[in-house]
Amino acid sequence: MPPAPEIPISRIPAVNVASVPQRSPLRYPGGKTWLIPHIREWLGRTRPEILIEPFAGGATASLTAVMDMEELARSCIMIEIDPEIAAFWRVALSDGSALAKCVRKFELTREKILELEKSSAMNDFDHAFRALVRNRTRSAGIMAPGASLLRHGENGKGVASRWYPETLATRLEDIENHAGRIDFREGDGLRLLEPLLREHGHCAAVFVDPPYTAGGKRAGARLYNHNEIDHERLFRILADRQANFLMTYDCAPEILDLVDRHGFYAVKILMKNAHHDRIAELAVTRTPLFA
Repeated sequence: MPPAPEIPISRIPAVNVASVPQRSPLRYPGGKTWLIPHIREWLGRTRPEILIEPFAGGATASLTAVMDMEELARSCIMIEIDPEIAAFWRVALSDGSALAKCVRKFELTREKILELEKSSAMNDFDHAFRALVRNRTRSAGIMAPGASLLRHGENGKGVASRWYPETLATRLEDIENHAGRIDFREGDGLRLLEPLLREHGHCAAVFVDPPYTAGGKRAGARLYNHNEIDHERLFRILADRQANFLMTYDCAPEILDLVDRHGFYAVKILMKNAHHDRIAELAVTRTPLFA
């Protein structure tokens, strides 16, 4: 058997997240702020009418597409299966200014966080605020069962080290101001993707950042409440519908095999994780964009 071809390194370097606009109020494990230069180049070449993000999470790609000054897409569809995150996005889009007021006045302490978590959420707004607080005060934003509160945090600030009330409130207000261009749907992104591609055809582009359950690490099972994905079906849908897409994955043999089988193109993006280890993630596209 011939050796597998070497995966090229992207000509666009991964960036320090502090150097690009951060539009999402959520800290999400596997967040893609560092990928924004690749997202901008990809969308800037095609200028799709609509961006579909079937695994929204923190929704970095969607918010970049519609809130960037260059208007990289006219509108977007964000899909999220996790009920808690779905409630957050519904409220952020419909009543972001009220959520921002709660953020500004909330007295964040370990005791207040635990009290909030034990309270009964009566409606979407309660769920949304609780989701935001939990997300910003858990290690790496992990909200799966067993995730612990920050202890030392940034500069020893503990649970408050990632809680920036004015910054978060401003982001929420900005999102509400762009809500007319954002269509949010709660549901299974993989199940909804194919009918959406049939409906929008070549007017759509798809940003795919699935929970990482491929390969031996199975990080998604530790990081996300909903983490099982049929990766073969996902690749097949993108191939069969001739979709314009940008997809990110762990550099796992199973994924490299799917890339090869469907005639897609992959590059490695080298970056440093929180422990300053140099790691590579894959950016997969239909045509060679980044090599």
